[in-house]
Amino acid sequence: MDSLQTIKQRFGIIGNNINLNRALEKAIQVAPTDISVLVIGESGVGKEFIPKIIHNQSHRKHNAYIAVNCGAIPEGTIDSELFGHEKGAFTGATQTRKGYFEVADGGTIFLDEVGELPLSTQVRLLRILESGEFMKVGSSDLQKTNVRVVAATNVKLKEAVEKGKFREDLYYRLNTVQIDLVPLRERKEDINLLFRKFASDFAAKYRMPHIELSPEAANYIANYPWPGNIRQLRNFAEQVSVVEKDRVISIEKIMQLLPLNNMMPTVTKSADGTKSDFMERELLFKVLLDMKKDLNDLRALTLDLIKNKDSENFNGNTQELIQRVYREQSNEELSLPSVNIYHPEQNQPNYTQPAYEYSDDIYDISPIEEPESLSLQENEREMIKLALEKHRGKRKLAADELGISERTLYRKIKQYHL
Repeated sequence: MDSLQTIKQRFGIIGNNINLNRALEKAIQVAPTDISVLVIGESGVGKEFIPKIIHNQSHRKHNAYIAVNCGAIPEGTIDSELFGHEKGAFTGATQTRKGYFEVADGGTIFLDEVGELPLSTQVRLLRILESGEFMKVGSSDLQKTNVRVVAATNVKLKEAVEKGKFREDLYYRLNTVQIDLVPLRERKEDINLLFRKFASDFAAKYRMPHIELSPEAANYIANYPWPGNIRQLRNFAEQVSVVEKDRVISIEKIMQLLPLNNMMPTVTKSADGTKSDFMERELLFKVLLDMKKDLNDLRALTLDLIKNKDSENFNGNTQELIQRVYREQSNEELSLPSVNIYHPEQNQPNYTQPAYEYSDDIYDISPIEEPESLSLQENEREMIKLALEKHRGKRKLAADELGISERTLYRKIKQYHL
């Protein structure tokens, strides 16, 4: 029996999440037996790898392996596909045909989306699992097959049983051993590993430079909910690899491509069981980005003040920059900050050392102090206050402006006593 690391390398499985490792170890452990296995997990988590591992590690590995997507076959032909049919059994049956269970005799059959099977087909499947016996459509002859069945579903089968959409006896027969694959949002430590692997693959495929994420962007995708799981992450890596010209992707670009607005679910549980409100997290990202832009504008404005020692030149060249920095004021109310510029050629006994030192054409733009508060809570409160003032207290419009739900905004208003 191969080791866990060998299995990962053979099937190209990336990640070290404890729940992922536990699922793979269980698959390796049950592989030598013939018991039925039910794989549970959301769409896109990679359920198709589990039956391949089970088949590869079993004594059936030299026989047929067939994967069937039960949800992709029309209800009227599913019995014919799985169990075969006799010539003339129905219109269009011009010859006898073997079904998947007959072809896979001695091997393994993977029934993906087994929860989509119609009830009549579930009865036939239960008989095969119990006795290995089946009959082709249009035939009265009993046939035998020796097939290992591995099923998978993203449907909650217990709820389907309660609603009468899935047979209870079939559920317990399939669920001899259950393997759960966690969604990608609960494997945060694996997300950037997977992204780098996909990015490397697409760089080689399309013969272009490898893309990288900035530290902020890497942190953003690690906390993104990924409703489409690994399939969505792979498609996203391909999109960024092909479309983006810059090979280092910033958080601003990632937030444009992966907005958190209108995400479902808006609240999920992280790997440690704590709840994360992604709508509020996006608000914090916006606050931090706005603060970063403001600081950059202030540094540029101060540098321009030092370079241009006469106020007339200053007024003409940097009016647009001033309006960005002091955007809360209207153009009519805007007044330039009072700045004392040191002129080396003049005698100024009351000179005070400026916050930014300069020498000839080389400037050291290192602030002595940060006048604005960097508290996320204070900036969040200010953002909400400004949005409410802008929309004259209309919470729905303010919530849309901030990118959060009206319910979350109401809770924040109470929290900050606005």
